[in-house]
Amino acid sequence: MKKRINLLAALAALAITSSYNVLAQNDTNKVQEAKQKQERPTYRFDRKWLKNKAKELASQDYKLQRIPEDNPLSKMSYDEYKKIQFERGATIWSREDRNFRLTPLHPGFLFKTPVKLNLVVGGVSRRILYTTDIFNYNDELQDIKKSEAKGYSGFSVTHPINTPKKWDEFMVFQGGTYFRAVGESNWYGLSARGLAINTAKPSGEEFPEFTEFWIERPSKKNKYLIVHALMQSPSATGAFTFTASPGKNTEIKVESVIFPRKDIPSFGVAPLTSMFLFNPINTTRFDDFRPAVHDSDGLFMIKGNGEKLWRPLANPRRLEVSVFEDEAIKGFGLMQRSRKFTNFEDIEAHYQKRPSAWVTPISDWGKGHVELIEIPTNAEIHDNIVAFWQPKEPLKAGEERSFSYKVSWGNSVPAELHDGRIVATASGRALGSNTVRDFVIDYEGKSIPADMIINASSSTGKIVGTISKVIPENGHLRVVVKFEAGEEDVSELRVSLTNKDKQWGETWLYRWTR
Repeated sequence: MKKRINLLAALAALAITSSYNVLAQNDTNKVQEAKQKQERPTYRFDRKWLKNKAKELASQDYKLQRIPEDNPLSKMSYDEYKKIQFERGATIWSREDRNFRLTPLHPGFLFKTPVKLNLVVGGVSRRILYTTDIFNYNDELQDIKKSEAKGYSGFSVTHPINTPKKWDEFMVFQGGTYFRAVGESNWYGLSARGLAINTAKPSGEEFPEFTEFWIERPSKKNKYLIVHALMQSPSATGAFTFTASPGKNTEIKVESVIFPRKDIPSFGVAPLTSMFLFNPINTTRFDDFRPAVHDSDGLFMIKGNGEKLWRPLANPRRLEVSVFEDEAIKGFGLMQRSRKFTNFEDIEAHYQKRPSAWVTPISDWGKGHVELIEIPTNAEIHDNIVAFWQPKEPLKAGEERSFSYKVSWGNSVPAELHDGRIVATASGRALGSNTVRDFVIDYEGKSIPADMIINASSSTGKIVGTISKVIPENGHLRVVVKFEAGEEDVSELRVSLTNKDKQWGETWLYRWTR
């Protein structure tokens, strides 16, 4: 960068705070130029204002907002986008004694929706103006530097989550309604979304977008950060409030209100999106030195009656949709239970450090089902797993629907801390047979009952045998279920364990496909 703006005062106060201006205060000419090109609205802001704004927009026609195709920002390649570096001196709140710091993210490449960012202090909102002066570009990217945009692509947040003196990124909002977070020691993995519409439906999926954010400036000792977002799509608008608390398990409370423009029968609340390529269930399909490749290895659920369900993920040969009905779901999540380097043997991806994400309803979600969608893929660059809650009652045009919940991100969320947790599943042809397949399930527990009854069933084909034994090397209980498909191509398998007429551990579910 040939000329470096004095950024010690950049992103600092305008009139009402010391944290607003993304332009250097001592550069009067650039401030005046920015004022001429962009609006800088200042107004009273609270959640009620945001709800009214979303409701008002729902009564109007949807207006697509995109960076023009002939803009160099739309033509950027991945390599070009990665070369753009944020100027660290422009980090919001970096010069203030606060627990959080914000970094606006550059628009362009895949991120073609201009996203407006605002800071809120004392109930007053002020726009963070878009400027290229807070980014560094090499000589090859000067056309991109000169390009105009009406907003950023999102933002990331840092906090000393791992050590007191190092500011690590723990949360990011970028693209559609996607957001990601990590707990202590994690690497980014799966993502969450604000709302899913028509996922895996023949009509095609609709992807709502967060088009504007309002970030509340935290007090100096705040251990949480509040972010508000406006969602828009052809079918609905929404007002979201996120309260993020980083830690060993980072928790994000989500309060959402949806205003449908039209009837939406197929939609997902608290959607989670992840990647699963292979593990010991289906290694034979991939010529890879690694024993497993995935961000998540299973869907975990706690039903309203307290039953704990574990469904190992699969990479099927065709799209598969699984439905798990319930009347008062206590929680669900996509989990990464493989936590050893030897599970993956990957020195770059660090899959053993990818977080699990657990969703706990706060409001009453009523009747519905957890929906799991598994999409075939041959590459680990694709997110091919989606899980969400589908309420029984569809969204109706003109109504207002609220959903509140909490998403916990980390190595092991509290909901998993119980005896009988399933830590591994493997599958292979039974020794000496061409028709029988063994499913090997390992359970972890501090106290494993001696007299265990295996209850195994299949929707088609038949179970021809079961075995259970404690593994001396690690103390896990191993259960082997022998399944013979016969002429069938699909079967729903179910395994539960009981001791003295009481269930012990999690219920194992799996959809076998030929």
